[in-house]
This record gives sequence, C-alpha cells and structure tokens, in this order.
Amino acid sequence: MCKITPAIIILFFGFSNSLIAQKSISEATIQYDISIQSLQSQKTTNNLTGSVFTVYLKGAFSRTDMASNLGNEKTIHDGKNGTAVILKEYSGQKLMILMDKTDWEKRVKKSQDISFVITNETKVISGYNCIKATAKLNNGSTVTVFYTKDLQTINKEYSTTFNTLPGLPIQYEFESTSMKFIYTLSKIDFNAVQSSKFEVPKTGFRVMNYEEVKSDKIN
Repeated sequence: MCKITPAIIILFFGFSNSLIAQKSISEATIQYDISIQSLQSQKTTNNLTGSVFTVYLKGAFSRTDMASNLGNEKTIHDGKNGTAVILKEYSGQKLMILMDKTDWEKRVKKSQDISFVITNETKVISGYNCIKATAKLNNGSTVTVFYTKDLQTINKEYSTTFNTLPGLPIQYEFESTSMKFIYTLSKIDFNAVQSSKFEVPKTGFRVMNYEEVKSDKIN
C-alpha cells in the first residue's frame, strides 16, 4: 500500500490548485478599450478615442467587433468549416465580404503562428497577473503583449496573432513606424453568448467575395 506522506499531500494540493487557477474559456464576451499614441509626439490621438474591440466566443464560433467613431467592423468566423464573413460599416456604406476556408487562410497567414519571446517581466493589469512577451510581425511592425496564464481560450482561431501564447492577452500593443495601438482588457463576461451574435445578415449589405475586395484594395 502506498503511504501518504505530507510531501505527497502538498504536491497533490499544489497540482490541484494550479488546475483550478487556470480557467479554460469556451464561451465568453471579452472587451478591450483602445488608445492610439503618436510615436513622434507621444500624445494620444483623438481619431479612435472611445474605441472598443469586443470578442465573442461560443464553441467553434468566434466574432470580433471593432467599434469606433469612424465606423464599425465585424468578423464572424465558423471554426467548423473555416468560412468567415466581414461586415464593414463606414461613412454610410455597408459591405459584406464572404470568405471560404482558403480565403480565410490567406487573410490570416501574415499573422499566423507568431513566435513570441517570453520575458521575465510581470505586471498586474485589470486584476490579472500578467507576463510580458514580444514578437516582430512579417510587415516589420512589433507587438508587445501582457498575457495571463489564469485564462485560456479553447478556440484558438479567433486570434491567429496570439494562438501560440499559453494564456489570454490582457493588454497588447501594435507598433508601426509612427503609431502605437494599445488594447487593454476592460471586462470579461463568462455568461452564455447568444447564437444570434454569429448570424449573417441577409439584407442591407453590398456583398463581395474576398478576391473582389483584394482587387479593389478595400481589405
């Protein structure tokens, strides 16, 4: 018979606590506030003041919403068959872009499977213990992210930029030659997400396929 020692008990409860501490997310609404800084002046610009980026997750389905005073853009992705739809609403124009699995793979290829360098820097952001990681994108820009190991999404395809991170991004920055875009977690709702969030509108939008959009340089 195996003798239970204090060391085994400590090891068991330590392992159990680590499992309890990490929450796997299959369904949630995740919201980020956005700010933009000019790298020349180090001042926050006003063109996206109050902008919000929202992620809806429900099983294999995901939807991201970018809402700003310039307009709105939604991306609905069906992880079961790989198809996606982008809904753009800017300056009174409403455009629907249809993508099959091949189109989607082309679109996300530039930001897929990024190799992050995990650092020793930590910070508490929005109440979560976070670890800093950095990476350079194919277009030459850099991304810095503070992620938490306490939360992990089951659906990795909602964000191909962060699908290799061992946790959920809490704050991240995209930096180009002149601008810095900062996304900071404002809230997470773990309640059930309505299936209607992933329904594609049947009317009201000009419909285009992905190849048409690429030739028109809309995307």
